[in-house]
Amino acid sequence: MKHFRLLVLGNGVSAYGSYLNMVALNVFVYDVTGSALAAGLFMAVRLGTSVGAGFVSGRLVSAYDRKRLIVGADLCQALALLALLLAPEGGRVSLLYCLAVVTGSCSTLSQVALRSSIPEIVGAEHRTRANSLLVTGRSLAMIAGFASAGVVVAQLGYTVAFVLDAATFLVSASVLLSLPIRTKALPKAPEGGEGGGAGAPAAAHPSLRLLWAGAPLLLAMIAVRAVDGLGSSSHNVALPVYSSLLDPDHPATFVSRFWATWAIGTIIAQQVLSRYTRRTGHTFGERAFAVGACVMSAAFIVVFGGLPTVPLLATALVAGIADGFTEVVYVSRLQAVPDEQRGRLFGFSASAENAGFGLGMLVSGSLLESFSPFQVVAALHGLAIVLCLGLLVLLVLRRAPATATGAGRLREPGGDVLHEGRG
Repeated sequence: MKHFRLLVLGNGVSAYGSYLNMVALNVFVYDVTGSALAAGLFMAVRLGTSVGAGFVSGRLVSAYDRKRLIVGADLCQALALLALLLAPEGGRVSLLYCLAVVTGSCSTLSQVALRSSIPEIVGAEHRTRANSLLVTGRSLAMIAGFASAGVVVAQLGYTVAFVLDAATFLVSASVLLSLPIRTKALPKAPEGGEGGGAGAPAAAHPSLRLLWAGAPLLLAMIAVRAVDGLGSSSHNVALPVYSSLLDPDHPATFVSRFWATWAIGTIIAQQVLSRYTRRTGHTFGERAFAVGACVMSAAFIVVFGGLPTVPLLATALVAGIADGFTEVVYVSRLQAVPDEQRGRLFGFSASAENAGFGLGMLVSGSLLESFSPFQVVAALHGLAIVLCLGLLVLLVLRRAPATATGAGRLREPGGDVLHEGRG
């Protein structure tokens, strides 16, 4: 885990740059164009690219060296930012949309490549601890990025912000290049003289067909995650509106307190989950994911219910804990599949999550014109709860026939179900 901790540090540095960039770029687009529509279009291009990049990334990480792909993605983002800085003012508007494409596609590629590499880097038995470290690093980076973005842009200007952002990607790429890690499983020897190995037939099928045929529970988990994106977008869009209703003179106060408390919750979840896994060797599966997602969505709904400050922040802490727990369980469960299938699975998952979040941004923004923040968040997070309950029912129904008939359930040492059948 020594080398992996350095990887987490490099990834956290680049995540800080991404969160800083998220604030600085959006404000920069509006300042350069003077148009809210242009700023919205920039965000739409970036998010749309992320959705499409998920399917492409799945193929790339299945075929090429993942370490080089992550390094290449970091370098591309750094070069794109520097190109924007060096471009004349008249050409910056068109470059902004090119930058949206580069950052959207490269961030998705980097995420898919890293998530699918974790079992090969640290070993399958340590993947939950590794995922916890990554989420902790990203949560700390989010706090630092959002907290410093306003100060950096206001006091030092866009140039310094973009140079700092580019530097974080260069640091991340340098750290990863220096680490002697393997990010892909060793190729399997051909069986019975036939070419292609054991993973060739599965790799030839589209992700959705593969999931439907061999892992419907994973498909259900990805569907839940996509609907979670709808709920996540609802509270992201509703937070500024709700904060303004709570304190019209200082609307940023509640937003900053909420995200700081939420981030503390995710860090608590990672620490507890990491230590529990290290002590017991137990890996959580689909049931834990569904329960955690239910708690998370319910907590986000309660946050907008008009509670006093202390209970409200306590609920935000619960939301953060459940959010962090659910993410690690979800990623760790997907990492249980064989390496030759893992890349496409994470690519499909990234597309589903980004599509859910993007659709939720549009739906939430429209609904808030007519309904209260509580009603909007309750509707979209409530949909996620319904789907989670449906997944729990499916898990119970699948277990009952298996128990009655003695159906086989193949598990790995951590306890996750790898394949279910009636053999």
